[in-house]
Amino acid sequence: MAENPLQALFQTFTKISNTVQTHLSNLVPQPHPTSPITKAPSISISSSSQVTPSHNDSTQHLINKGKSSAPVTKEGLGRATWTFLHTLAAQYPDNPTRQQKKDVKELMSILSRMYPCKECADHFQEILRSNPVQAGSHAEFSQWLCHVHNTVNRSLNKVIFPCERVDARWGKLECEQRACDVLGSSTSFWK
Repeated sequence: MAENPLQALFQTFTKISNTVQTHLSNLVPQPHPTSPITKAPSISISSSSQVTPSHNDSTQHLINKGKSSAPVTKEGLGRATWTFLHTLAAQYPDNPTRQQKKDVKELMSILSRMYPCKECADHFQEILRSNPVQAGSHAEFSQWLCHVHNTVNRSLNKVIFPCERVDARWGKLECEQRACDVLGSSTSFWK
């Protein structure tokens, strides 16, 4: 029986999410040992597609603004999603394989259908209809994503980001031995 495509997506998202969290934790000052801030459990998605708590997320307070017991807000989820997508675009190769192009287009399509905010998902579907994913290269995908993000920002009356600065803002992650490269050519890597 074929593997559930959502399971593979969740495994991929978990791996990328863990990498992003690791790098973000290096940028976020750690609480002083006497600080009243304690690490709140984060949420991770296991390979069985169940949501499980994880106690290694030092960025949880950024998403919940210090409220460890509060649910993620719509705005917090949006910021986290854009962080993930721009980080993915920054890692996207200059010469992607056919499979990588297909995967990134499929990811955008899945996000537009399964995003936890129905209003946001519906809006993203509209945006994708009028702005099909452009994923022929790193530059093309990064610029397309910036344009799409600005389309969303305009609808929310938010500041427009100058897309010519997207690489300066969302540069490649610094990883040893190319550990942050987007592979996408084989699902066996993520198992």
